[in-house]
Amino acid sequence: MNFFSELKRRNVYKVAVAYIVAGWALSQGIAQVFPVFDVPNWIIRLIVLLIIIGFPVAVVLAWAFEITPEGIKRTEDVDPAAQPRAKSRAWIYIVIAGALFSIGLFMLGRYGFREKVSSSNEPLAKSIAVLPFGNLSRDPDNEYFAAGIQDEIITRLAQISDLKVISCSSTQRYKGRAENLRQIASELGVTNILEGSVQKANDEVHVNVQLLNALTDSHLWADTFDRKLTDVFGVESEIAKTIADTLRAKLTGREAATLSARPTENSAAHELYLKGRFFWNKRDATDLEKALVYFQQAAKEDPNYALAWSGIADVYVLLPLFGGANPADAYPKAKEAANKAIALDSNLAEPHSALGLIASVFDFDAPLSMREFERAIALNPNYATAHHWLGNGLLESIGDFDRSIAEMKRALELDPLSIPINGDLGVAYYFAGRYPEGIAQVRKALDLDPNSYYLHYNLGEVLEVSGDLPGAISEYEKSVALDNDPYPLALLGHAQALNGNGDAARKILQQLAASSRYAPDYSVGLVYLGLGDKNQAMDWFEKSFAKRQPDMNTIRFDPLLKPLHDDPRFEQLAEKILPARELASLKTK
Repeated sequence: MNFFSELKRRNVYKVAVAYIVAGWALSQGIAQVFPVFDVPNWIIRLIVLLIIIGFPVAVVLAWAFEITPEGIKRTEDVDPAAQPRAKSRAWIYIVIAGALFSIGLFMLGRYGFREKVSSSNEPLAKSIAVLPFGNLSRDPDNEYFAAGIQDEIITRLAQISDLKVISCSSTQRYKGRAENLRQIASELGVTNILEGSVQKANDEVHVNVQLLNALTDSHLWADTFDRKLTDVFGVESEIAKTIADTLRAKLTGREAATLSARPTENSAAHELYLKGRFFWNKRDATDLEKALVYFQQAAKEDPNYALAWSGIADVYVLLPLFGGANPADAYPKAKEAANKAIALDSNLAEPHSALGLIASVFDFDAPLSMREFERAIALNPNYATAHHWLGNGLLESIGDFDRSIAEMKRALELDPLSIPINGDLGVAYYFAGRYPEGIAQVRKALDLDPNSYYLHYNLGEVLEVSGDLPGAISEYEKSVALDNDPYPLALLGHAQALNGNGDAARKILQQLAASSRYAPDYSVGLVYLGLGDKNQAMDWFEKSFAKRQPDMNTIRFDPLLKPLHDDPRFEQLAEKILPARELASLKTK
């Protein structure tokens, strides 16, 4: 007991408690504030270690010395009887003040200071756009190879959650355009730009790259690589690693392993894959079919090439949406290819995203769709397509409009010049009933591509539900003139019928029946709904559901279908597609 009494008399307890509170406050403060200034983790760990080591030192000093009115003295030299009996309670206030100070630092670092820094220093320091690589090869057909190296560097970097990486479809718009890098960075919302060129001759490849801070016009790094074609993955990996190190990105073990991955040892399969991605990125039915051929050839060259199978899945997912295939034929093939890709490489985000879309638009399995999209985004938080398809597909189908718009905005942040993403943000506003914003957003997308038939019919839909039927008809007509996709033709028939021109609508029904392209039953139902024939409309919608055709997953919330909301057959069909209990469960998550 004498020992513990002596600890109390020498204020060791008080010093220990005060040190713990102050140390915890300091460690919390630096843990929250230092990362804002990109202070390396080893410095933060060193400071915390010194705080821990300092604890026994503080306890020993408290035992050995006393603070008296005459100054600091050794405890042995202080007369215990001379000490006042009424102990000061100042130490209690010190502990309370320290605790409040630590909480304040924590809140400031996490919610206040970080937000101010991120908003005042946008774009983020750890953000990058990889511009199209120049093709220095004599053969212009090697254009796909330069584009492929750019795409694969982006793919490797995109899997680092600590970076913001702009998607390939946005950076492609700067191909061959000599513009001010500061302007490009501003348009894409990034700080850093990677430029490069590729020269391929026989089995040799020459790659030249430079990393620049576009805001300060400063060179951060540059290098030249002369390698065998079989070592192109090593070049891509080295470039991605150096960029991550230069931008001081924090890597998880999985992310570090991904940077070093070699997807295939077969250079012929790799070249075929690059050609497939080159055409897939063009996003129309004709080029998607070309991409499919190359992906299939790549998978034949190397059956264990996961990316080739992922490419096959991506093509089959998109073909029905561009009127290029029947979903009953395409989606089972997409599912098989995606599962094959995942079996070969469980770290790929793309096949999970494909499975998420299939589960939503074909299987009508919203919970499975949510799990697949969440998995895709966890694997690659910079994969704009996963955010896009989640926001534009699943979340609209369950009526979670706020999150749908948020996911679309995130996709747009990662791919700011994407035509489909810009347009589909307008569609998200359409489903949310925010029609003026939808009209403005789709018009903004049309500024990027005035000849997009997809954007013209999207604008027509928003105009129609906002009350501008003549404006909608005009946009549908523009869309039909640009492409023979049956869906905008059906929208035109629907609007013509509502406008009192039943003959024109019935003529369009005949055109849909004779169309050489895949015409979903849903489209025919829309025309009958415009004509006021709800029974015929429901007949066709039920046929569409039986065939698992896209667009059926969103019928609960599609403004064009509001005239059917009091129809028992419609309610029964909506319940089959997404039961109300399941819907409520998904929206509360």
